[in-house]
Amino acid sequence: MSTATVNESRPGAERTPPGAGSGTGSGPVRPGADDGRIGLRANLRHIGALVRRNALQIKQDPESMFDALLMPIVFTLLFVYVFGGAIGGDGGGASRDQYVQYLIPGMMGMMGMSIAMAVGTGINEDFRKGVMDRFRSMPIARSSVLIAKSVVEVGRMLVAVTVLLTVGFLCGFDINGHWLGMLAAIGLTALFGASLLWIFILLGLTMETAQAVQGVSFLVLMPMQFGSSVFVSTDTMPGWLEAFTKVNPLTHLADAARGLMLGEGAVGGPVLWTVVWSVGLTLVTAPFAIAKFRKKA
Repeated sequence: MSTATVNESRPGAERTPPGAGSGTGSGPVRPGADDGRIGLRANLRHIGALVRRNALQIKQDPESMFDALLMPIVFTLLFVYVFGGAIGGDGGGASRDQYVQYLIPGMMGMMGMSIAMAVGTGINEDFRKGVMDRFRSMPIARSSVLIAKSVVEVGRMLVAVTVLLTVGFLCGFDINGHWLGMLAAIGLTALFGASLLWIFILLGLTMETAQAVQGVSFLVLMPMQFGSSVFVSTDTMPGWLEAFTKVNPLTHLADAARGLMLGEGAVGGPVLWTVVWSVGLTLVTAPFAIAKFRKKA
């Protein structure tokens, strides 16, 4: 068996650096080695192992998927059948059908934000329960822990979006053959959701308790969701609120998804701004989150 294999069954187990053969006289790598002392191949292997670990945790605890499975159903039925007629304009079935076409693409971004919020509380609880103590004893890159968690959370986002679209189709949503546009909208949602993960990871590493993380996350989440074009057109809002919605990245994502999936309205501008926001948020928050994790771990 290769001496480069990481023994995850024993916390604190030592290993020979990747690529070093037996008999070279190289000493073992100190547990908790910095990222710069671990090669790309080994880093990717660690990320893969941690992704598998997180996925197995979901398998052992199916309740952790309830938000991704039930939230799209509850919110879709609530807004379509409770508010759909009134928001649509005339209170009848025709307006509800039109509202479904408007609502579903916008809610894709909302699902991404809601799933991303959960990662902050998860990170905080992992520290509180001592899970991170085990990772600290292993010779793995600190960033691999956060990247693996982000990969799994993006997977949960895709599950939530799939459920949302399924319920939307059952409620009468029709993309009129824009299947490639739908796939592009899903990819754009995943990209934006992945960038938001780093914000909530940083909150989870900064706040003292999971309750504090959840409270602050809602303060971020609610204005962005309801101060956007997800649920209603921004033209119906007061001037000061409309000004906020125009710079809200969730508005850009919702408009981009509608343009891609329905073939209506401008597409290029909203898509470009969504990508700019996603890349910008990642470049700004990811380094801070990784640095905070290294310091705390």
